[in-house]
Amino acid sequence: MLTAYQILTTISDTVWDPFMMVLLIGTGIFLTFRLRGIQARKLVYTLRLMLERKEEGRGDISPFRALMTTLSGTIGTGNIAGVATAISLGGPGAIFWMWLTAIVGMATKFAECTLSLHFRKKLPDGTMIGGPFYYLERGLKNPRLGLVLGMAFAAAGAFSSIGGDNMAQANSVALALKDTFHIPGIVTGLLLAQAVGIVVIGGIARLGYVAGNLVPFMAVLYISAALVVLVLNFKEVPGAFLLIIESALTGQAAVGGFAGATVAHAMRFGIARGIFSNEAGLGSAPMAHATAKTERSVRQGLIAMLGPFIDTIVVCTMTSLVIVSTGAWETGKTSTRLSIHAFNSELGYAGDLVITLGMVLFAFTTILTWSFYGKQCISYFVGKVSKDVRFYRFSIVVYYSIFLVGIIVGAGVVDLPNADACLEAIWLFADINNALMALPNLIGLLLLNKIVVGMVKDYFKA
Repeated sequence: MLTAYQILTTISDTVWDPFMMVLLIGTGIFLTFRLRGIQARKLVYTLRLMLERKEEGRGDISPFRALMTTLSGTIGTGNIAGVATAISLGGPGAIFWMWLTAIVGMATKFAECTLSLHFRKKLPDGTMIGGPFYYLERGLKNPRLGLVLGMAFAAAGAFSSIGGDNMAQANSVALALKDTFHIPGIVTGLLLAQAVGIVVIGGIARLGYVAGNLVPFMAVLYISAALVVLVLNFKEVPGAFLLIIESALTGQAAVGGFAGATVAHAMRFGIARGIFSNEAGLGSAPMAHATAKTERSVRQGLIAMLGPFIDTIVVCTMTSLVIVSTGAWETGKTSTRLSIHAFNSELGYAGDLVITLGMVLFAFTTILTWSFYGKQCISYFVGKVSKDVRFYRFSIVVYYSIFLVGIIVGAGVVDLPNADACLEAIWLFADINNALMALPNLIGLLLLNKIVVGMVKDYFKA
């Protein structure tokens, strides 16, 4: 009889087969052509928009805080452990494919967030809601198909937040604190659940405030530590860049990876980790951007497309250059241990502290953001069942209660004898639901691309 782990592995391999990755990248390439390379043409203009921090019209949080909220969901373990895993399995060339994934993903992120603003609605509690479920339901010419796809997305998003992303991220925090400070996982889980509960009680406004302050701080702290390593090892940095590009074209594996890694290996792991890191195409970020205080959907879409740029082009690049320039990628280590080894090679024990603090802050903010994503998905479902405000509030309380229990369970797993097997099962469940989120969302983006193109033309004519 197949075990639960084997079943999850089979399902994950099926939904994340090459077709799904081709669909994700292909959609990004298609939208890049349809929007005439908007991520390059309007990058400087978009940076100015972000710096302006302008608020106008209805919404719950500022456009800047909406971006920080989505970054708090994407800048996480993928930027530390994910990058290291990509290099250990696919060689340095995997980073090149992560870059390309981010570049085309900027167009995808722009389209999905623009549509999310365009089709958003107001919830019974007065806050805004938007996302793939609404632009699928309200945007497609076939309303019945749109409703089915919207419900499928919302179901996958809710399950992903409850059974995958919160537990996996909590486990990452617990593991980092246990390895560095010997804190039991259950203690970490209880404290983490309490901290998350305090934030989510305040709704999207408090989440936006926390993200708007914590994300810039943790990003600057992590990038600064990486820059110190690169400055101390500056002679090897140009060679690291060349090795990444050369390996992407010829294939070269790290010790312990695939012997004689091919270009296909670099592409596979680079694309997979790139998608995991910046989430372009999964449909998660649109739910946060839909709450922005703005009347211009395209304007917020432009700000949203900075997400993959900051997450992958900036933060992931810092991690990869530290790993490659220090030669740590040839040690045979993988995941978080590879990143720690790379930072320790120049910073000593401070490297442990940097990675541990980074993992804690990154994972904490990711949990906060996914609690909001799950809440929006549940809100969509409840809205289809009943218009009763009391029933809506009760459903949200039940959801948050289950979510917080999941954090405690996820962190407590590190204290179990079979902790690694449990964690792998949790990540597999999250990966499966992420794929099930992406599929209806990508279908919607391809079918609704004309609306996005028309909105862009109208915006820049005004």
